[in-house]
Amino acid sequence: MDSPVTATRILGIDPGLNITGYGVIDILGHQQIEIVEAGVVRSKRKHDLPARLASIHDGVSDVIESLKPDCIGLEELYSHYERPKTSIIMGHARGVICLAAHRHSVPLHHYAATQIKRVLTGNGRAPKNQIQLAVTRHLRLDEVPEPADVADALAIAICHHYLSFRPDGLQ
Repeated sequence: MDSPVTATRILGIDPGLNITGYGVIDILGHQQIEIVEAGVVRSKRKHDLPARLASIHDGVSDVIESLKPDCIGLEELYSHYERPKTSIIMGHARGVICLAAHRHSVPLHHYAATQIKRVLTGNGRAPKNQIQLAVTRHLRLDEVPEPADVADALAIAICHHYLSFRPDGLQ
């Protein structure tokens, strides 16, 4: 009798103050990737910063509780010198996501956007549409995941899978 294939469940998160994308994949064996669920956590622009951060924390916590990932991949903060305030605000969003992971005892792994792009496409400066197409191909989807935050979150989860087997990031 064959033993059942155990799956590793990975949650990828693309942090944002307005929209936080998430994507959950299962890895069956070593190479088969199956999408479990993908979506967004939204905060309301009209709310103050603490309320928006609470929405992100609560939404990510709900995803963790319901889908029970084994680990989480999170995009690192990218900062442009012309927009330091954006970086600070994004740091808050990342912080509540890190808190949710910690409170649920789920290991968290951080990836730079250029690293994610390089792993999925071979090009650390790949445009967003190239990442979306790579995600579609890796997950054998009929359509590109929408919105882009969801495709980015799935890309992070796929990147974590590949890097967990190949630390050099090569496919």
